[in-house]
Amino acid sequence: MESAASRTLEPADLIARLEAIVGDANVLTDARDMESFLREPRDLFHGKAICVVRAGSTAEVAAILELCHQTATPVVPQGGNTGLVGGQIPDARGDALVLWLGRMQALREIDLSSNTMTVEAGMTLAHAQEAAERAGRRFPLSLASEGSCTIGGNLATNAGGTGVIAYGNARDLVTGLEVVLADGRILSDLSKLKKDNTGYDLKHLFMGSEGTLGVITAAVLKLYPKPRAIATAFVGLASPQSALALLDLARDMAGGEITSFELIPRIGLDFVLKHAQGVRDVLAGRHAWHVLLELSSQRAEGLEGRLLELLAAGAEKGIVEDAAVAASQGQREAFWKLRELLSEVQRLEGGSIKHDISVPVADVPTFVEEAERAVSAAIPGARPVPFGHLGDGNIHFNVSQPIGADKAAFLARWDEINAIVHAIVTAHRGSISAEHGIGQLKRHLLPNVKDKVALEVMRALKHTLDPKGILNPGKML
Repeated sequence: MESAASRTLEPADLIARLEAIVGDANVLTDARDMESFLREPRDLFHGKAICVVRAGSTAEVAAILELCHQTATPVVPQGGNTGLVGGQIPDARGDALVLWLGRMQALREIDLSSNTMTVEAGMTLAHAQEAAERAGRRFPLSLASEGSCTIGGNLATNAGGTGVIAYGNARDLVTGLEVVLADGRILSDLSKLKKDNTGYDLKHLFMGSEGTLGVITAAVLKLYPKPRAIATAFVGLASPQSALALLDLARDMAGGEITSFELIPRIGLDFVLKHAQGVRDVLAGRHAWHVLLELSSQRAEGLEGRLLELLAAGAEKGIVEDAAVAASQGQREAFWKLRELLSEVQRLEGGSIKHDISVPVADVPTFVEEAERAVSAAIPGARPVPFGHLGDGNIHFNVSQPIGADKAAFLARWDEINAIVHAIVTAHRGSISAEHGIGQLKRHLLPNVKDKVALEVMRALKHTLDPKGILNPGKML
């Protein structure tokens, strides 16, 4: 593979040609102007770049990539800069440009007969949700960062979120893509079709590829009917095993009406109550574990009654210890706030070693028990905070430092604790990256957990689509 560092243009000449494509105001070269594009949210990665280029159209992205391909200039695509594995941040060499897609926010079309909308990659997830809402539909992808993360980034990382149990990951919410390839060619496949067997389904190559195979510039997203009723419960339970039993019961009694099933440990709830303003405990007593359960229905009447029947059945079986059902939209939002703040408040308890894993749903309770025991044996006093999407087996097994411990010394054991937790994940035939991706953070782990032949196929695809290795170098592979 030709080195991506062997540019044929000096930086000043490259910048001048980029300015001719997007305009002087959309090429940032001042260090202060670029700073926010070069650090990620947890400040684990801080890179350098020749410049930040703010593209405003697919044609501009194509011209930029054609130029970078000709000059072997590395390109790091970026949307809302909310990724948690460093996939959107350049490395420290300073020979790359950051291609920011935030200007590309157009809603190109809504087709209610096809239940689709076509949006550009720089549109935020929140704005996509609002556009669907205005049209009387629902776009169900939901993430804590939805106010700033972008559709392009969601698709490039195959984002998950709280609605996967009902709607699937981001890749399941797309019928077509527009992608600019490394050499500037535009792959235009903005299809609305549910059925199309005319060859390889190429869109799935680019979703989850983290910008290493092409730059997504637009997508056709699936829309769903707006629910006429939503019922939300905050449930107290004794254990993850009880939570799994409640999930099984909910599937029997509510089936396709389950739209969220989130597992919350007592320690995580205590962190939220300690550090967040305007929140309170929902239940009167203390419970070791909690579930945030939400049902949605197209029937306007009866959903809350069905939820109450489910909870009563759970109590009768000894699964549910206590529960509260939201009586208003305000109470529903208060329940969700307790879940959404879980990640944010952990930093206020000192160092936190993160894991974004998935195991088969039936294995979640055993995994949590084994991982908590192994981590506590390695670091006495460490405080595991496992939470997340029990309905699809995705658990964020975060570990907060022991009370009073030295933060730097604790975080220095990141790789050691990752190895312990990931070994348990592997034993359960799980994944070390459920929804956050690989990026820079987990790149070195991939050869140990990915099938050898699968990696060979991935590298072959990378070489075919990006022979000069200019697209997001140093990420994933």
